Amino acid sequence: MSRNMKQVASDTLGFVPQKDIVYNKLLPYADKLDSESNDILAKIKGNLSRAVQLRELWPGVLFWTRRLSTYMRLYGRKFSKEDHVLFIKLLYELVTIPKLEISMMQGLARLLINLLKKRELLSREDLELPWRPLYELQERILYSKTEHLGLNWFPNSPRPRSSSKLIMIKLFQRCSVENVLKTLVKSCRPYFPESATQEMLEEWRPLLCPFDVTMQRAISYFDLFLPTTLPPHLHHKGFKLWFDELTGLWASVQNLPSWEVHLVNLFARLANDNIGYIDWDPYIPKIFTRILRSLNLPVGSSQMLVQRYAANAYDISHVVLWVSSLLGGPSQQAQAQLSGLFNSITSFFHPSNHGRWLMKLMKLLQRLPAAVVRRLHRERYRKPTWLTPVPESHKLTEENITDFVQSMMQPVLLAMFSKTGSLDAAQALQNLALMRPELVIPPVLEKTYPAMETLTEPHQLTATLSCMIGVARSLVSGGQRFPEGPTHMLPLLVRALPGVDPNDFSKCMITFQFIATFVTLVPLVDCSSALHERTDLTEVERKLCSASAEFEDFVLQFMDRCFALIDSSTLEQTREETETEKMTHLESLVELGLSSTFSTILTQCSLEIFKVALKKVFNFATTNIFETRVAGRMVADMCRAASKCNPVEALKRFVPHCCNAINQIAVNEEVLKEEELDKELLWNLQLLSEVTRVDGDKVLPYRTQLVQILQLTLRLKCKQGYTLACNMLHHILRSTALIYPTEYCSMPGGFHQHSRDRLPIRDWGRPGDLWNLDIQWHVPCVEETSFAFYILDLILQPELQRLQRFSQGELEMSREDVLQSLAIVQHCLLGAGSLMPPLKGEPVSELVQSMVNLEETRLYIGREYDVSRENYRDAICRVMRQLLHYILEHSEDDTKSLFSIIKIISDLLHFKGSHKHEFDSRWKRFNLVKKSMENRLHGRKQHIRALLIDRVMLQHELRKLTMEGCQYRSVHQDLMKDLLRLSTSTYSQVRSRAQGVFFTALGTYNFCCRDLIPHVLEFLKPNRRDVTQQQFKGALYCLLGNHSGVCLANLHDWDCITLTWPAIVHSGLSSAMSLEKPSIVRLFDDLADKIHRQYETIGIDFSVPEACIAVASRLMVAGKPVPPQPVPTEEELAVGRKTQQNKNTDSEGKYERLVADLLDGISNRDMPWKFEHIAIGFLSLLLRDDLPLPAPAVLFFVKSLNHDSLLVRKVAISAVAGIMKQLKRPHKKVPVDPLELCGGKLPSGLAAGDRPDNQWLQYHKDSLPQTQQDWESCVFVEKTHWGYYSWPRKLMSYAPPEEQPKQNLTREEMNEREQIIFDHFSDPVFIAQLIEFLSLEDRKGKDKFSPRRFCLFKGLFRNFSDAFVPVLRPHLQRLVADSHESKQRCVAEIISGLIRGCKHWSYVKVEGLWEVLCPLLRTALTNITIETYADWGTCIATACESRDPRKLHWLFEMLMESPVNGEGGSFVDACRLYVLQGGLAQQEWRVPELLHRLLQYLEPKLTQVYKNVRERIGSVLTYIFMIDVNLPYTQPTSSPRIADFTRRVVARLKPLMEGDEEIQNHVMEENEVGEPDERTQAIKLLKTVLKWLIASAGRSFSTAVPEQLQLLPLLFKIAPVENDDSYDELKRDAKTCLSLMSQGLLYAEQIPLVLRVLQGIAGSSSWHARYTVLTYLQIMVFYNLFTFMSDQGSVDQVRALVVSLLEDEQLEVREMAATTLSGFLQCNFLSMDAPMQAHFEALCQTSLPKKKTRALGSAVDTVPSADLMRRHAGVLGLSACILSSPYDVPTWMPQLLMDLSAHLNDTQPIEMTVKKTLSNFRRTHHDNWQEHKQQFTDDQLVVLTDLLVSPCYYA
Repeated sequence: MSRNMKQVASDTLGFVPQKDIVYNKLLPYADKLDSESNDILAKIKGNLSRAVQLRELWPGVLFWTRRLSTYMRLYGRKFSKEDHVLFIKLLYELVTIPKLEISMMQGLARLLINLLKKRELLSREDLELPWRPLYELQERILYSKTEHLGLNWFPNSPRPRSSSKLIMIKLFQRCSVENVLKTLVKSCRPYFPESATQEMLEEWRPLLCPFDVTMQRAISYFDLFLPTTLPPHLHHKGFKLWFDELTGLWASVQNLPSWEVHLVNLFARLANDNIGYIDWDPYIPKIFTRILRSLNLPVGSSQMLVQRYAANAYDISHVVLWVSSLLGGPSQQAQAQLSGLFNSITSFFHPSNHGRWLMKLMKLLQRLPAAVVRRLHRERYRKPTWLTPVPESHKLTEENITDFVQSMMQPVLLAMFSKTGSLDAAQALQNLALMRPELVIPPVLEKTYPAMETLTEPHQLTATLSCMIGVARSLVSGGQRFPEGPTHMLPLLVRALPGVDPNDFSKCMITFQFIATFVTLVPLVDCSSALHERTDLTEVERKLCSASAEFEDFVLQFMDRCFALIDSSTLEQTREETETEKMTHLESLVELGLSSTFSTILTQCSLEIFKVALKKVFNFATTNIFETRVAGRMVADMCRAASKCNPVEALKRFVPHCCNAINQIAVNEEVLKEEELDKELLWNLQLLSEVTRVDGDKVLPYRTQLVQILQLTLRLKCKQGYTLACNMLHHILRSTALIYPTEYCSMPGGFHQHSRDRLPIRDWGRPGDLWNLDIQWHVPCVEETSFAFYILDLILQPELQRLQRFSQGELEMSREDVLQSLAIVQHCLLGAGSLMPPLKGEPVSELVQSMVNLEETRLYIGREYDVSRENYRDAICRVMRQLLHYILEHSEDDTKSLFSIIKIISDLLHFKGSHKHEFDSRWKRFNLVKKSMENRLHGRKQHIRALLIDRVMLQHELRKLTMEGCQYRSVHQDLMKDLLRLSTSTYSQVRSRAQGVFFTALGTYNFCCRDLIPHVLEFLKPNRRDVTQQQFKGALYCLLGNHSGVCLANLHDWDCITLTWPAIVHSGLSSAMSLEKPSIVRLFDDLADKIHRQYETIGIDFSVPEACIAVASRLMVAGKPVPPQPVPTEEELAVGRKTQQNKNTDSEGKYERLVADLLDGISNRDMPWKFEHIAIGFLSLLLRDDLPLPAPAVLFFVKSLNHDSLLVRKVAISAVAGIMKQLKRPHKKVPVDPLELCGGKLPSGLAAGDRPDNQWLQYHKDSLPQTQQDWESCVFVEKTHWGYYSWPRKLMSYAPPEEQPKQNLTREEMNEREQIIFDHFSDPVFIAQLIEFLSLEDRKGKDKFSPRRFCLFKGLFRNFSDAFVPVLRPHLQRLVADSHESKQRCVAEIISGLIRGCKHWSYVKVEGLWEVLCPLLRTALTNITIETYADWGTCIATACESRDPRKLHWLFEMLMESPVNGEGGSFVDACRLYVLQGGLAQQEWRVPELLHRLLQYLEPKLTQVYKNVRERIGSVLTYIFMIDVNLPYTQPTSSPRIADFTRRVVARLKPLMEGDEEIQNHVMEENEVGEPDERTQAIKLLKTVLKWLIASAGRSFSTAVPEQLQLLPLLFKIAPVENDDSYDELKRDAKTCLSLMSQGLLYAEQIPLVLRVLQGIAGSSSWHARYTVLTYLQIMVFYNLFTFMSDQGSVDQVRALVVSLLEDEQLEVREMAATTLSGFLQCNFLSMDAPMQAHFEALCQTSLPKKKTRALGSAVDTVPSADLMRRHAGVLGLSACILSSPYDVPTWMPQLLMDLSAHLNDTQPIEMTVKKTLSNFRRTHHDNWQEHKQQFTDDQLVVLTDLLVSPCYYA
């Protein structure tokens, strides 16, 4: 916007707007908008500010914040900077109110996000927002401590009841809260203060413990919160504080833990925000290697995927951002690696490849060019803002762009024909063509022209056309880079015409889209005469001028094609007699495509071409007669298009013709009475009704003829006839009454012949100019309006009078007559709705109390209503209500009339000239077209003119449709009651239509729900006897609501819920309710389900903090426009405070009343069980964390623990666990200083892991708290992560016992709720019954340890300490001894609850507890079974979670007593290890001593015979060594280390390493006597070690490569070559192990070590080993590609290794080496250079000894000579080169093929190799042979054709 326009704006508005919507300035009534917006904005400021100051969150603040978001939708950010900042600050304060109801928080957060969206408008100087409140909000909601206990219901938190269809809906809204919160943080991030980074690091660094779940939490917080947009002079306070630390962490983690993804997202954002300020070069090979790994591409033959890699792969959108930010700059390294990346994965894009990975590759392809275009736009075209610009040195240069585009072309061209469709490729091409049209478009054209010729492969055509549509704009506009582009346009258009094909639907649609796209960009004007008149034309322009002579031909040919299409789709041709008469879905799509393409063509035509086309279409339409359903609609559409483009010319032809035809037929009176009308009459009527859809002022000249036809045809008897007449009425009224643009040409002023100053071909592809759009608006003039009213008086008035007389019983009318009259009324309303003022009436008062004005705003939409005329809306409303009541009384079965009336009521309420659903689909279509044709590179609204006009029109429609916050008046009240009556009437279809309208209206009028709920609930009252089942069902449906609208049963408001919930429950007693009817049962299920799904905890505390009020009062006095409302007085403020307190107490009262009402319903004896369950479900939703549940409800739930029904018991268990949380007494915490405890000093700098200052946290056998005194002086730290990475600023620990709440209260000291629980749980009978129920089986074999029951017991023992242990003890002893799984599970749940619940017990009690527990656990572990071991594992793991190990030393010591003793057999050993592992794994790094003891204990036992024990030991070893990680800043661990262990193991495996013999799997029988020899022991040991290696592949954070290498030779020796499952476990494991190891991520320094080992093995005597080296190498190189390539030495070593193995004596090894070589060449790891080619050619020349003459039947000489092997090696090398480029022909290929063909007759195995190679070559190059042929000379082609088709090929 230019400077002076800004000036003008600030003069009229009184302020400089931040950024308003420009399209408003182009509306025909733009001059009225400034004063309107100022008026609305002033009201918003005043009322919002008042509402906050008066502390009225609801309805005041909510109402006016909604108003603000509507204001922004209509006007953009049209307020001053000062106001903008204040709005943001106010909303920030409101969103972060701690007790704010969650649904309110979401609404306010969405508005705040919207205010912060355009961050260039406010710089860091203008606005600063604190980060901590947002962090607290995230913690409170995403990591809620009470949500899992059911004390807090967030939107879509997991509910106890939800069926599968709901799961889908849930995925759709999945975590809307989570997403809103994340987006909110993202929007606020740029404005965090400069000190924020340091504070965040201090806050979250202590959580960085890689073994703990807190790691994920900390890193995701870093990803979300860390600011990266600080200006360069503050970088030392920004990313420099953490960059080295986090990149170091990322570079050293090898096994893709789930948090690595967050790190990548953070780095991508950092790179993008600070291009040129960070040197990424050292990391680039690592980045690209990891990206390649993350694509999960399949490599090699026998690959196993580690599950975790698939789940935690990088998010492509961030990868793309990161890569696009690395490009450019002085070093150019990133582009080289990117080209490498695409080279290595190109072949995966070929259409013949398909797999799960394909989606990711396509996404990468589609998003990367878009990201680069975004970056270019930012560097070159974006207006500079306060954000840091990219320094000159790092901007993308022209050369960078060319390199980038070239690196992407090959994969994109392959992806065009992909199985997933060509859309991704088309979007990629669109963006690439913006940057380099001359590189991108020619290859696409090369594919397109042949595709247009082919008849056999329609898929090729659709794919290429959709890609051409993407590049259309770049092609047509030509420009300096690609001047010859436009010359392709006409040939393309003409060749596309055959695609309009009635037999192939998808081809037809894409062709329409293709033609429409090109024609939109190009004016169809014949400029050929300019060749003679002008001399200033360039060569290309001369070409274009002469070509443009063909436009006329093109248009006429297109029309012929369309006529053919229409002829083949008439009803007679496509339908049997019996089928429906409607259009099918496909036909309607073709109709849409046809009409929009044709109208686009005519819009873009010059007048001359238009006249020819018009004549042609007129002749076609008037010489034939079409049926009106399918073909007729298409022809009429074409005629409509013609008359819309040039109404004067078209109407001159059509109107007189049609009127004459109709009048001639209708001369005969009888015709009007016929049921079946003459086809000709119908067709002409249809034609007339469509061609009159043009500008109103052009219709006026024909008004007399048209009105005469209307009067004649509206009273036809035939329904089809009068419907067409109604359409015509509708169209004539619409065109005279609405405001709309009349033309959509691509240049303003339309197209005429070229003239001196204007040459149309220069306008090809030109964008519209937003400031000179010159829209031609149709604004109704006086004459048109009076014509419209004349029609209404003439036609509508009499109909209304007839209907009125009928409804008063004065006039007889048949049902058909009533329907016909209603149709006329409805069409009049639809046509002239915009002329009729809205309904009037008194506002309904007393619905809500508010101290703020809640008035509605009226928007000006282009016309003042004419008050002098009759208000037909009121008249229709009056008559319709009378008629409705009459029909319901006398003929309720006349459903068709009722449908019609419902539709009319809906339009009376909402219709002002356009419908919401039409607007939505237009908005969608607008966005689609915009996307397919936009220019992202230059940006700044460079759209085509037609699109811009469309957008302005949409803005006008939006204003018409903005209806929210309408006042609820008495008229609306009457209509809503009528709708309610219809919604509960007899016929289900009437009901459901009426309900639809009813729900829409509920959402439109303020607070009308409060008025209507009592009316709906009337039908459910149990004491009414006159309610029918239909009314009952109707009322239930009204409560249920539809999927999108309001749900009356569940409004977030105490007033409504206290009415509806009890009513639903009590309706179980109604006489109309019958559980026999499945439909009613289903309705109640759906209702209960919906309430459970949508319920969010409703707030009780509505207080507003002072900070909000301070900001709000500033808003009152800030800048223009000045609010009209007065500043609240002291009295008002006092009243506000009082009202708010009353509201809080009132809410509490309502809450308690609701609970009482529900309990009352449950206790009713006659209540059916279903309703009892519903009520219990409702009650369970009412648990809260800020108000304890009333005592009667507590009593009910405790009793329900022993209810007969399983469902009720489950709900009760959850509820009582929640109640325990409510009754928990807070424990006091005090800060402790780790320095004093360790007696040392803190480490300087970063140091993680085992340090002197966190020794005291660890478990030491000699310093365990064994006495009361030790126990009380010991500082327990419960959470595992504290102290591992760094200490928090304040480490909190519990205060000494004397400061804690008293334990073991007597019954008198308890409150009422606690007494209820105490009494029941002390009662032995109750407990016996409870345990009985808890140890029942629920679903056989499916039950698991239940966390809910655990929470119940944990709460019980925490709140009442050991009061109930004596009662429970006998039960526990009984259950432990019983080996049934359900009994064992029950006792496991209780025990884990006991251990966690005794956290705050005194030492004496704890010690007593363990004396009881240890024997129990011992018994349990000896009785463990296959069904229960998992539950015991969970039990111990749960018990140890977040507990200081020193508190549980009894448990650990007990578990460590000889876990593997063989007493209970192998199974019990495995189980005990599992349980022990569960406990130790929770303790992570704090129990090194226990881990050492365990390892010492296990090492001699590694030679286990039993498979299950071996697997378990393997898993335990993984956890033992888990702590030994290779991460930066981490001290060497004091837990066991892998290196020492491996050394000991390798020593014991020596016997296997030495011998050369095959390693067999000796299985010793148990009872064999004698000491087994070393070798057998070693084999057993090896089996266990393999289990450990496999188990640790996916679990540990870093791989111990050097240690694994010592075992590699052994694995290669064992691993089999063939894929055969009959191998024994040892071999299979070895193979798996190799596969997993080869996929591992290697550090650069580890590569030489691995290669050295591999070279050693390649020299081994076993060919199996040599063969496996190659497969290992393939996978290893591909998964570490760029790390390898960054070190030339390693590449050479790999090459030498493969080439040497090509000459191996074993045939299989040679062939595998060839495959490996071909793969390396294909992914560009090795290149085909001259020396290598020469080497192979030399080998091929090796001469063979002469063949001896062999006697038939004699043995063929078996050992091939060395010469043969060398010669074969040469041939294999050549063959590898040829197969390495399967989809193209490089320059060296023809010569190699010739060389190869010379060996076709050599001895086997050479001959075989040559044949295979040739057949593969033929297969892969067959598709594009036409292109590939060009690379060969004629002689070579002769030889080649000979080879490929020669008989020997089939031999």
